[in-house]
Amino acid sequence: IDRALKAYCVSMQEESQREPVPPIPELPSTVRKYFVNILATNYLFMKKCMLSNPLVPIEKQWLMSMLTLVPQSLMEGKDRQLLTEKLLEEIIRDYEMSMRRFMVQSVLIKPDMEGLEDEEEAPLPLLPLGLDFSRPWHNSFIHAKNQIRSLHILHPTMKTLLDFGYRTFSTFHTVDFSSFSFKGPIDCESLKNEVSLSCSKAEEKILNTWYQRLIGLFTQREALKGVKSNQTDSFYKCVALLMSNQLKELLRGTLEAFVKLFDPKDRSCLPLFKMKLTLGEKKMEFYPSLQDLEETILFIVKRIQQTLQNTQTVHSWLMGGTATLDTELPTHVRVWATSTVQKTIRDNLEGPKEYFENYVERYGWLVDGTAQARIERFEAEEHSFDEYT
Repeated sequence: IDRALKAYCVSMQEESQREPVPPIPELPSTVRKYFVNILATNYLFMKKCMLSNPLVPIEKQWLMSMLTLVPQSLMEGKDRQLLTEKLLEEIIRDYEMSMRRFMVQSVLIKPDMEGLEDEEEAPLPLLPLGLDFSRPWHNSFIHAKNQIRSLHILHPTMKTLLDFGYRTFSTFHTVDFSSFSFKGPIDCESLKNEVSLSCSKAEEKILNTWYQRLIGLFTQREALKGVKSNQTDSFYKCVALLMSNQLKELLRGTLEAFVKLFDPKDRSCLPLFKMKLTLGEKKMEFYPSLQDLEETILFIVKRIQQTLQNTQTVHSWLMGGTATLDTELPTHVRVWATSTVQKTIRDNLEGPKEYFENYVERYGWLVDGTAQARIERFEAEEHSFDEYT
């Protein structure tokens, strides 16, 4: 200890006698600017090299998976193929730009110096909104699993229901609109009768095939295998909900197929209607009137929605009840179909309406009494022979 204290005292005395260390001399501004330029140039050069490096291209399977998320109705029609190609090009471009930006920000650190103020990089993408990986997920998973089981959606009978519905409704509509454009001009009343008859036949066919198969399924004991006695009501509610969804999807698909006939971008399927320009009681008019034509088309929209609205639930059929399935289409679907068709009808009727008004303006005075009044007034007046001629 004594030797250590003595050595400490000697070192402290020597340190106090040393001259202070001179400060580091500042580099001349020209030299400093030279080094700054070199660092900035090196950073920009390295960044340029990284941005020009080849990337592993995005897998084609990923692109195809993205396209499967686009509804098929949006993939059909004029110029849709070109639009799809532009969409894929934009996805590839965004992918490559994000990957290059990520490499630059992950490898290079931009020095804080003059000349690089404009080299701002957008921040790296954050985690998807709504995904909180900090919370334990096991409890919520168990809760969701129990809820799924309480809904019976994993029961084998539900899978059979789904299979029946898919095989029956995947390519089926209550009205076949594919042949409308090939029938030529059609009478409004004939169209209304044809659609009503088609809906009635489709409803009868569904009740005699799909519905009867379901009833036959639930008359077997295996249909309720594994369902406890206190879960029977909830099980049949799940069955009713699944059947309702299948019938709603059928009606919605039929309604969309009808609205698609009036697509303003594709007039090849637009239905043609017989119209006459008639003269009666000193008045020229279209028959049927433009309003009657619009009402006929809206009648078809309503008639499709009225199909299968009195279908019994399986439970009520088995127990002799009267409860029916909820097959009414959502309000937003009905409003969309009506408003879309109305707008297209009025746009397409602008031409006939303009033609009619021009015809009435040029020749209406011959039949509305104006010409007759002029003749009678001329005859009542005194005129010369040449004027009478």
